Amino acid sequence: MTIDLRELVVVVTGATGPAGGAACSALRAAGATVVAVGHSPSRLAALADIVPGLLTESVDLADLDAVTALAARVRKGQGRVDGLVHLVGGYRGGDSFTANSEADWQFLSSGLIDTLRHVTLAFHDDLISAPAGRVAIVSARAAGKPSAGSANYAAAKAAAEAWMLALADSFRSATAASPDGAAAVIFVIKALVTEQMRAQSPQRRFPGFTDVTDLADRIVELWAADAPDLNAARITLDL
Repeated sequence: MTIDLRELVVVVTGATGPAGGAACSALRAAGATVVAVGHSPSRLAALADIVPGLLTESVDLADLDAVTALAARVRKGQGRVDGLVHLVGGYRGGDSFTANSEADWQFLSSGLIDTLRHVTLAFHDDLISAPAGRVAIVSARAAGKPSAGSANYAAAKAAAEAWMLALADSFRSATAASPDGAAAVIFVIKALVTEQMRAQSPQRRFPGFTDVTDLADRIVELWAADAPDLNAARITLDL
């Protein structure tokens, strides 16, 4: 199925990671205008070299004022925002419950929760105004089945999911009369795998892992489905 996104503007945060790069590539291939957001200007420049037509923004997503300014720039430059794909990740864990350190929690809560809060607050009204606004994050099975050593990580992921469900409720209330409207979606994975990882460990089979290119395809497909069917969906991927 070919999906045409030529009229759409999609912001991809965490764009310089493996999942972000794959998402940017797939969205651009479908015709979308893509604003890639990351923390490192050099990594953004490298990504732009391999994804033609990519727009880039270097922003600290943990800084609400910086994110608010980003939204204003995108709004002014592009006139609209149709999608927000939030792919900021990170993992910290330990061997036991008591190994869940305060430093790890600060890292995870900032990266997995605060950045999501900031970008969804900043782009909320734009996404509601869009003909088919879409927001997506990637969560982990650990959020629903945490291990002792991953308590910090699982709690942060669970909090991010709760935030997305609250966003979905806002979308539902604001676009109830719309034939399409906005949708907030949670993709749930075991872990991600890339072609480079497969090449580095040819003996591994990576069971249950989701390839970043498959995730990217599922992101593009969000615009082929109706908002009521997507909004608040928790979609488990095992590709």
